[in-house]
Amino acid sequence: MPVRTSGSSQGGHGKGAGLGLALASALAFGGSGVAAKPLIEAGLDPLHVVWLRVTGAALVMLPLAVRHRDLPRRRPALLAGFGLLAVAGVQACYFAALSRIPVGVALLVEYLAPALVLGWVRFVQRRPVTRAAALGVALAAGGLACVVEVWSGLGFDALGLLFALGAACCQVGYFVLSDHGGDAGEAAPDPLGVIAYGLLAGAAVLTLVARPWHLRWSVLAGSARMDGTSVPAVALLAWIVLVATVVAYVTGVLSVRRLSPQVAGVVACLEAVVATVLAWVLLGEHLSAPQVVGGAVVLVGAFIAQSSTPARGSSEPVAAGGAEGAPSARETAAPGAGPAGVHLGRGAAR
Repeated sequence: MPVRTSGSSQGGHGKGAGLGLALASALAFGGSGVAAKPLIEAGLDPLHVVWLRVTGAALVMLPLAVRHRDLPRRRPALLAGFGLLAVAGVQACYFAALSRIPVGVALLVEYLAPALVLGWVRFVQRRPVTRAAALGVALAAGGLACVVEVWSGLGFDALGLLFALGAACCQVGYFVLSDHGGDAGEAAPDPLGVIAYGLLAGAAVLTLVARPWHLRWSVLAGSARMDGTSVPAVALLAWIVLVATVVAYVTGVLSVRRLSPQVAGVVACLEAVVATVLAWVLLGEHLSAPQVVGGAVVLVGAFIAQSSTPARGSSEPVAAGGAEGAPSARETAAPGAGPAGVHLGRGAAR
């Protein structure tokens, strides 16, 4: 007689696998900045690096787009918006920020997105939020003030900070668009198909904006410097396309099929930590003690704001102190959520 596996055992195994995949996604996304910055410093325009990243990933994901070729007819607005904001907007703003400010700072500023999503929930969806959520927003803003050293008159390039804030705003669109249609059960758009077509749409938009016919292809034939160490430029590009984009998105999507939006968002906060540590080790970008403390406060604030958002369909705010209401059926079955909020998997973007 076959042995039946209990629902609790299956749930525990699924959650464990989901946490592992979410961690892998955060690690993969966190390595994008440290690989992209040397290419930018070697002479590639930030927009050209974004175009290479998105176009390369789109080509890798092309078989999935063919498999879900009915999606453009069923969800044209979703795919166009996802490509414009979640892919092109997030990546272009983030990489533009990298050319002007440290990797860790750019990503920490981008992680204001959970607080901005909370504003969307409160003022656009008109759903109540808790005091704990408001505290999370305040902590994130205060931590950001430490990261950018406001007491010294903004120690970082102001335009770079604006680009990072732009990435955070685009990431809000990423969260909202990725959640669109997620309640439709089996009729919901396949997240892998949405990612594939989002990359294709993003590549099309970036081709018009970045004008890759002016790209300095000779840079890719040479090497780039990572804190004094010479690394083949094409190897850095391969890492960005295959690991920091394709693997990161796919593992993120697979993880959120097993986790709730809140859990996936918490794990995704590790991306900022990973990026900061890698930038410290590989690029020699050292942050001061107040900046490290401020970055930790940003992540704590993002976590509180994220976990205190009311559950879908709930008319009541989450209980003060972060205890969540009962999860919806979508959250317990196959939620379309990911890093830092309700989405398919990534930061963006990074």
